[in-house]
Amino acid sequence: MERGKRTSRQAPDLITDRAYTFPAFADGRVLPGKKCGRLPAMGWNSWNAFGSGNTQELTRQMADAMVSLELDRAGYEYLVLDDGCYRTERVEGRLANEVQKFPDGFRTLADYIHDRGLKFGMYNDIGTNLCAGAAVGTCGYEDLDAQSYAEWDIDFIKVDNCYYLWDNATFSDAANARYVYAPNIRGIRVGGSGSGRIYRTEEDGAFTGQGAYLHRNGYATHIGTFDGTNTGVTPVGDRSGELTFCVDVPDDGRYGISVEYATGKEEGVGEWLQLAVGEPACETRYCDGLLPETADPEAFVWSQPIMVSLKKGKNTVRLMNHRRQENVLNSYAALFEGLNRAKPGHDIRFSICEWGKTQPQNWGYKVGDSWRILNDITFWVGSDGNPGRASWESKDTASITSQYNKAVVMDEFAGLDKGWNDPDMLVIGMDGITPVMCRTHMTMWCMMNAPLMLGMDLRRLTKGDALWQIVANRSIIALNQDMLGIQAKRIWCSMDREHPDTSYITDNDRVDILAKPLADGAVALCFINLDSVRYEGELAVCTEDIVQYIGHKMVDQERFMSAAGYDVADVWTGSRHENTSARFSVRGLDAYDSVTYRITPV
Repeated sequence: MERGKRTSRQAPDLITDRAYTFPAFADGRVLPGKKCGRLPAMGWNSWNAFGSGNTQELTRQMADAMVSLELDRAGYEYLVLDDGCYRTERVEGRLANEVQKFPDGFRTLADYIHDRGLKFGMYNDIGTNLCAGAAVGTCGYEDLDAQSYAEWDIDFIKVDNCYYLWDNATFSDAANARYVYAPNIRGIRVGGSGSGRIYRTEEDGAFTGQGAYLHRNGYATHIGTFDGTNTGVTPVGDRSGELTFCVDVPDDGRYGISVEYATGKEEGVGEWLQLAVGEPACETRYCDGLLPETADPEAFVWSQPIMVSLKKGKNTVRLMNHRRQENVLNSYAALFEGLNRAKPGHDIRFSICEWGKTQPQNWGYKVGDSWRILNDITFWVGSDGNPGRASWESKDTASITSQYNKAVVMDEFAGLDKGWNDPDMLVIGMDGITPVMCRTHMTMWCMMNAPLMLGMDLRRLTKGDALWQIVANRSIIALNQDMLGIQAKRIWCSMDREHPDTSYITDNDRVDILAKPLADGAVALCFINLDSVRYEGELAVCTEDIVQYIGHKMVDQERFMSAAGYDVADVWTGSRHENTSARFSVRGLDAYDSVTYRITPV
C-alpha cells in the first residue's frame, strides 16, 4: 500500500515496509511525523456523560463550564466529541455532521471552542462502522477523512476499533480470527514436494514468546497474539507466540519448505501464515498470506512448497502470525499519515482506542500519543440528566481497579519518547463511587501518567465543591504533568513482595505502594488500599526501597539517598513535615483510601 492513502476493504493490505512489521516494534523508532516529548493529554470527552446522545448545545455548555469552573487553568484543554456526532452514512464519500444534533457543523463548533482558549477533538474508527453503528469508519477513506479533520481544525482524534475487517474485534465477524492466527501446524518438510526431511512439531519444534503451545495431539496451536481486551492477561512479556525449527542443510541455496497444516476461523486457529528465516531483527519473510482452507482444524494437509534461501548448516525457520498487531498498526498509521499530508506539521493528539486487543503497548508508541489498555471503564454511560454509573471493582474491565491493576505494571511501556498507557476516562462524578474512591481514582491516574479526560457532565460541578476539589487539585495534577514524564512504579505490594513491579494482580484485597521520580529531584510516594476494609498496621518504605526500583530514573539518585532530611508534603491535605529517618510510612489506611506524599530531599 502506498503510505498515506487508503486501506483496503477487500483484503488485508500487503505490508512491505519493515517499519510496520513485528520486528520493528522493538526498535524504538516512531513513524515520520509522530511528535515525542508530550505529556499526557487533559480534557473532557462526551462519551461517559452523554453516550451517543451528545449535541452541539451540550458541547457548548461543557466548553463554557470548563472555563467558568477554571478547569482550563488547572490544565484541562481538550474538548472531545465521541460517537454519535456524524450522519449514519457518508455524503458523497465524506463525513458529515448529524444535522439534528450538530446543525451548525463541526468547523463552527471548533471555532466556538477555540474562541474560549480550548482545543477541539473528534472521534472515528479504523473499521467500516463506528461502535454505535454509523457506517462511516475510516477504513478505505483515510485520506478523505484526514482532509475533513484538517478543514474542521481539530486538535485531537480518538480512534476506535469496532467492525474491523481483519480481526475479530468488537462487533466484527468472529470468523475474522482467520486473519490473525496461523493454522495448526504438525510439521514442515524441507527439500521439496513429496521428498526431503520432515521436521515434526512434537519432536523438533520449539516455541518462542507466549501463547502458542503443543496440543496433546501433537500439533502447534494458538500461533498468534493474545487478545488483551479483557482482564486477566498480563501485558508484561512477549505476548505473541511462534513455532520455530532449526533446519540443517548441506549447502547454501534455495529450498522448498512445505507445511503440514489445518485451518480454522476461531480464536487460536486461523488461515494466515507468516514464514520467515532468521531471528526477528534480521529476518527474511517468504510467506505472508492465507493458506487454502481445510475441512476442519485437525484435517491436516501439506501446503505447496514455499521457496526460501538457506545457508549451509543450521537455520532458524519461524512459523508465525503477527498480523493482529501489524494490520491494526497499518490502519492507524494510514489515518495518521493522512493527517500529516492534509495538515503538515500539525499538533493533533492521536489517541489509539483498540482496548488492548492487539497489545498496543508493543507498537502504539510508533503512531499514537496514548493507547487504551482494556475495554471500557464503564458500560453504564449517562445521558442528558442521567449521570451514568461506575464501579470500584468488577470481574470485567468496567471498574476503576480493573483498569488500574493492568496499567500499574505497564510503566516500562510509557514515556516522553513513546506515549502513555490509557486506562480510559475518569469516572469521577458518576453514580456508584464515593468521594474517597474518586480521590484515590484521581491519584492512581495521576501517578500512572494516564491521560486525564473528564467523563462527567460538568454541570454537576460547582467551583469549590468536593468533586471540583478532586479534579482541580493542582498538586496531584502536577504529578501527572511533571516534566520528567515517568510513570510511577509499584515498589511494594502486600500480595507479592518479590515482583511488585511486574506481577499482574486482579485480587483487590491488598495494599500497593507506588513511587514516581519527579523533575526537581523529588519523589512522589503513594500508599493505596484497594480493599473494602480498613488496613490496620503500619505501611512503610525507606529510601533504599525507592532507589532499588526507580533510582536509575531519578534526576539525582545520590542526592536523594544522602540527604540529611526530607520535606514531606501531603498532596491532598497540604500538610508538611520534616523527615530525618529516611523511612516513610502511614499507620492504618481506610477502605479505598490513599495517601500521597511529595518527598523532597533537603
